[in-house]
Amino acid sequence: MTGVQTVKVSVSDAATRIDRWLAMRFPDLSYGLVQKLLRTGQIRVDGARVSGNLRLTAGQRVRIPPMVSPAPRSPNFNSKIEQQDAQLLRSRILFENHELIAIDKPTGLPVQGGTGQRRHVDLLSRALVKESDLPPKLVHRLDKDTSGVLLLAKTAETARWIGNAFKTGAIRKTYWAIVVGVPFPETGTIENELSKRMGVRGERVTAVSDLGKSARTRYQVLDRSGSLAALLGLYPETGRTHQLRVHCVELGTPILGDGKYGGGKSFLSKLPAEQRLHLHARSIELPEKDGEALRFVAPLPEHMLVSMKQLSLDTGG
Repeated sequence: MTGVQTVKVSVSDAATRIDRWLAMRFPDLSYGLVQKLLRTGQIRVDGARVSGNLRLTAGQRVRIPPMVSPAPRSPNFNSKIEQQDAQLLRSRILFENHELIAIDKPTGLPVQGGTGQRRHVDLLSRALVKESDLPPKLVHRLDKDTSGVLLLAKTAETARWIGNAFKTGAIRKTYWAIVVGVPFPETGTIENELSKRMGVRGERVTAVSDLGKSARTRYQVLDRSGSLAALLGLYPETGRTHQLRVHCVELGTPILGDGKYGGGKSFLSKLPAEQRLHLHARSIELPEKDGEALRFVAPLPEHMLVSMKQLSLDTGG
């Protein structure tokens, strides 16, 4: 392509994040370059600058600066996906119908690609559908080190429906976390404002007094190991980046293994070998559609089961 191009968003691409849309159309573009083009305004939507998390709407026009031509989807579209990775993701399917797929995302697998990242759910999920079908659409995210329920939409209509349900708070989410210490009171709600800030160790989310985004989480102690640790049920009512991790620190009980936010206080000498984050997306409940509500539950990952046994914690069934 030798000049600027304007591409109209199709109905099938509606509700797709623009950074993901660009990655699919221009696979030779690195994640870093896509972000730079968006940040500098070289890529625009309907003439306006946008961020990478913008979800496109059918009929919008995307300005593309001179760059490599888009690569067509080939008959061997999934050939770059290692069979072992494809089988792993297929084995993690919790539920599937003609509208969506619910998977149990393993710890350590990123949801989306980044700089130097070639193995992530967004890519591997293409192996969950026929090569002639459009790839599933991510409708929400989990941190790389958080395990548990992750939803993918098979159609643009379903992506819009689930996205709207998340925005309106109609979706009920439950997380389980092992934390260092026991919060007081053992049941309550934490609400504050969160903001992303750059520090010496990179970007972090912090609680601020103003100019942040409102974040609210209900919590409940499900079991405790004396005063050493506890198993918490966390019920976020908003969906801010790293919300649960920051809120647990604000409670004075950092999540076990969360060195980024809890520092040295997030580790226990009783578990010297356990360094992984102990945060799990236990369940998601979708509102009724066509008269049927859907609830998906993911089993605890092995490292949390091991720690629970060592700490004599129980889920209560």
